[in-house]
Amino acid sequence: MTHDHDHHHHHEPGHHHHSHAPATFSRAFAIGTVLNLGFVIVEATYGYLAHSLALFADAGHNLSDVLGLLLAWGASSLSRRPPSHRYTYGLRASSILAALVNAVVLLLSMGAIAWEAIRRFNTFAPVSGETIIGVALVGIIINTATALMFMSGRKNDLNIRGAFLHMAADALVSLGVVIAGIAILFTHWLWLDPLVSLVLVAVVVVGTWHLLRDSVNLALDGVPAGIELRAVKNYLIECPGVLKIHDLHIWAMSTTETALTVHLVMPEGYPGDAFLWEVTQELEHHFGIKHSTIQVETGDSAYPCALEPDHVV
Repeated sequence: MTHDHDHHHHHEPGHHHHSHAPATFSRAFAIGTVLNLGFVIVEATYGYLAHSLALFADAGHNLSDVLGLLLAWGASSLSRRPPSHRYTYGLRASSILAALVNAVVLLLSMGAIAWEAIRRFNTFAPVSGETIIGVALVGIIINTATALMFMSGRKNDLNIRGAFLHMAADALVSLGVVIAGIAILFTHWLWLDPLVSLVLVAVVVVGTWHLLRDSVNLALDGVPAGIELRAVKNYLIECPGVLKIHDLHIWAMSTTETALTVHLVMPEGYPGDAFLWEVTQELEHHFGIKHSTIQVETGDSAYPCALEPDHVV
């Protein structure tokens, strides 16, 4: 029985390939981190001086985003490190862990802010509407500018998408704080401050839930979003000479790279390198799967594959 493994990574000239966060995003991470860290200090200071929980909520959210940016930045750098004797895939999976930690930290910080907001409903503190408006306007500018720097990479990298979504959410959160500040200025309804905080927490949690769900899926070796398992199966089973397939696995090596392993039962035997080259090209171009390992079997009943049953992995 013939077993052939293909690890071909041909790159057709002029064809677009998804890759991990390019080095150009290092500048965006650096600028975004510095801007947001500076704003967190300013916002927390004025939140304390103005007795505004809404500003504290926004500052806490921004601080978690700074941590998220640092995590994503570090993971982006680690994912470009070459394979080693111990880490044969390199450190690509660090980008998945960073996205997961980012989502968890953000949800925990929002929980703390929600708890404080609920407590505030019992004891209203005087709030300076002018200070809230001024600081939040600065936040809209900084967060929008940072989000725009990550916009181009948000579709191909979960970490970049997380950075973009968080910065865009921050801009919306700051807009909500401005609206609350204006309302407090004209109505003197101090309960608006904790109420807006709870609304902002809800908005952030909803947005973060998707990031958490996707990162958990990748961390558990789930099929990445955007890849339809049935479509991949149908393509492989329809390849010339393939009688049936088994032991098909698709998982994420990083937030941008997908791997596949499969056994093809081909009674005529090994079809040649040209066949494997074509299959790996189709998997990459049509499904975004760059790292394919294909094992060819003839289906000899005297030597059954132990991994053929669906329940065996």
